[in-house]
Amino acid sequence: MKNRWLIALSAIAIHLSIGAAYAYSVYTNPIHNEMGWSTSGITIAFTIMMALAGISAAFFGSFVEKQGPRRSAILAAVLFGLGQAGSGVAIAVDSLVLFLLTYGLASGLGLGLGYIAPVSTLVKWFPDRRGLATGMAVMGFGAGALITAPVAASMMESIGITSTFYILGACYFVIIILGASYIAPPPEGWMPATMKKDIASGKKVVKKDLSQLTAKQAVRTRRFWMLWTMMLINTSAGIMMISVASPMAQEVVGLTAAAAATMVGIMGIFNGGGRLAWAAISDYIGRPTVFMIFFILQIIAFIMMPNITNVLVFQALILVVVSCYGGGFSNLPAFIGDLFGTKQLGAIHGYLLTTWSLGGILGPFIVTQIYDRTGSYIPVFYVFTGLIVIAFLISLLIRLDIKNVEKQYEKEKQGVA
Repeated sequence: MKNRWLIALSAIAIHLSIGAAYAYSVYTNPIHNEMGWSTSGITIAFTIMMALAGISAAFFGSFVEKQGPRRSAILAAVLFGLGQAGSGVAIAVDSLVLFLLTYGLASGLGLGLGYIAPVSTLVKWFPDRRGLATGMAVMGFGAGALITAPVAASMMESIGITSTFYILGACYFVIIILGASYIAPPPEGWMPATMKKDIASGKKVVKKDLSQLTAKQAVRTRRFWMLWTMMLINTSAGIMMISVASPMAQEVVGLTAAAAATMVGIMGIFNGGGRLAWAAISDYIGRPTVFMIFFILQIIAFIMMPNITNVLVFQALILVVVSCYGGGFSNLPAFIGDLFGTKQLGAIHGYLLTTWSLGGILGPFIVTQIYDRTGSYIPVFYVFTGLIVIAFLISLLIRLDIKNVEKQYEKEKQGVA
């Protein structure tokens, strides 16, 4: 029998590696200065990678269910490792097209597959703490950039861009392979000894999943599309804020460029920390309640922002939005398990992660279009207030829907009895 905490550590190792993708901005200026490629051309590689991350997660969902987490993670190691190391080759031969294919295409496919590969397994190993388990892994994804950014910047100064990509690509490959070598699903129906003891003594009552559905069955339910819409709005709001936080804070409340740069670093901490904290909290108050709290907090934040003049308060509101963004991703796998069971959690998770790709396009698009037409960020707050209100109403509906299904099951049990 494997140790479930080592399984969690294996998942964190995989997510730490692929999370390095968020450190992409440290490469932009060095590549531009050395190769002379346009900044927009270099940035396209990141756009391709992020778009493919969500799409490939949906595409590879059924592959993870059929082949298991180990083979899936090994394939992710090959794709992501080759994509990163191949970027060094692209720099060496001065080919932007090859760079788009390696850093953009190969790394994007590896990123999506590596993201979902360990998650369904973690949920099965932690039936007592689903939120905490997935929160640990997804926090690793958020922390990957915090580790990679300073390391990559230092390496590029000392050994050059090409060698940096070679070495980091090899390191990511090895770390993901090490994580893949230990990760495996538990036996059917497995529970930790403490959970069994609590159930036997009556101290704990196991709340059964609302249903056990395949991915095809899940996408036919209204609960799937309610959850999909909530995730899309939450993701769009979070990525919007991440994409313009620095210039927004400088313009709206007069934050200095240096202070804005510090705030961006702190946002990374809240993004990663929010993933763990909100996921752990959800084990006690439930996933539907956590999503309702996300939207209440963001409604308050977006309503207050146009009228805030205090620099610290404005930054605090930005950090609240970013923490809710991270918390949405960490709570998603556990919420899927609650609603649809663990039968094909990986595949369902992949379908729902299409909101990652779409939100990554929609959030920045909305804010840039509004700013280009009005010359101000203030209308952005009102637009996203409206969107978050819609998400909050849907969170109430999905909560009501869950309660109705539970009541129906209870009536059926009483009828059988």
